[in-house]
Amino acid sequence: MAPTTKAAKKKLSTFIVDCSKPVEDKIMEIASFQTFLSERIKVGGKAGSLGDVVNVANDKTKVTITSEAPMSKRYLKYLTKKYLKKHNVRDWLRVIASNKDRNVYELRYFNIADQEEEEA
Repeated sequence: MAPTTKAAKKKLSTFIVDCSKPVEDKIMEIASFQTFLSERIKVGGKAGSLGDVVNVANDKTKVTITSEAPMSKRYLKYLTKKYLKKHNVRDWLRVIASNKDRNVYELRYFNIADQEEEEA
């Protein structure tokens, strides 16, 4: 039997937070969200010490988090909600898991128009 190496045991998990709608409407800046995640993600019980284990990158409308350490998708949802609350947009935006891909969260607006029609 061949010996297993550390490189073979490393399992990368990749998560994406799609912020296309609020970024297009200029409600939030993608760069500030990326720095927020970089400062707040905990590795080994310490926030901000990502090292080579976790990588946070962004393009125009998406933030990509790649982790070699075990990380839950729910933790990213928690941090995203915390960011939205800090910037006072939590009342208008919600974090939803994408139907298409398992490792993608989307930021969407609440459907306020549908609620007003139900009340009338």
